[in-house]
Amino acid sequence: MNDFREKGGPRRVGQVKEITSLANPVIKDIKLLAQKRHRDESGSFLAEGLKLVIDALDLGWTIRTLVYSKAGKGKPLVEKTAARTVAAGGLVLEVSDKVMSSMTRRDNPQMVAGVFEQRWSPLGNVRPQKTETWVALDRVRDPGNLGTIIRTADASGASGVILVGECTDPFSMETVRATMGSVFALPLVRTSAEDFLRWKKGSGAKIVATHLAGAVDYRTIDYREKPVVLLMGNEQSGLPEELAREADALARIPQAGRADSLNLAVATGVMLFEARRHILSLDGKN
Repeated sequence: MNDFREKGGPRRVGQVKEITSLANPVIKDIKLLAQKRHRDESGSFLAEGLKLVIDALDLGWTIRTLVYSKAGKGKPLVEKTAARTVAAGGLVLEVSDKVMSSMTRRDNPQMVAGVFEQRWSPLGNVRPQKTETWVALDRVRDPGNLGTIIRTADASGASGVILVGECTDPFSMETVRATMGSVFALPLVRTSAEDFLRWKKGSGAKIVATHLAGAVDYRTIDYREKPVVLLMGNEQSGLPEELAREADALARIPQAGRADSLNLAVATGVMLFEARRHILSLDGKN
């Protein structure tokens, strides 16, 4: 497993290493995080932006490497974040703008990025409580959709996101960008359809699935009687029959106009905030 130590020597904790060469082996390792295979092998991912890095540290995520461009040198928040990284045993790199652009694959990159350890929650540890809402996504394929859903789930007060089957990687750069930092705020779970259905039977949760054949208007469902898991299908094919038939309610979102379906992230947002509206009504906040 690659832990971004300097090749040929120990990590120089407490020092800032200045790098201007694209051929530096540490930079090459970080650039490889654009590939899922290397993210999986290293258990790491790259997040861009000073605020995202600070939020992740505040939430207890493990940082392996902090990278900042020369534009960040001397800025108090950057220096404070660098000190926190060193205190946590991480490596701090000051790089040229050219190097930062190559790592982030952007022409105008953020001045700070961080390499963090991935974090997954076991499905068996998920025990939804009353008034909680979780999102379960079956084979979501688009990184932008997944990132937007994670961000929306965070904004709506949802408790976490469950990825069912072969989903796109929530720790890809595209998805992390789309979450706007919410990837650090919510538990992420990955599981198979079979294990999800076994978990469902003992979870005590109500599974509400959106489906083109759904007979129930999503606004008429009671989201308050039990914890709710909103089960959303694949962008192209929707929910497979083995998942749809196990749902406690098949919901539809009435639509006008010529469109016969909604974007997955939009549909998930509609469902999340309807569930939130019902839950808030328990406290008279609606």
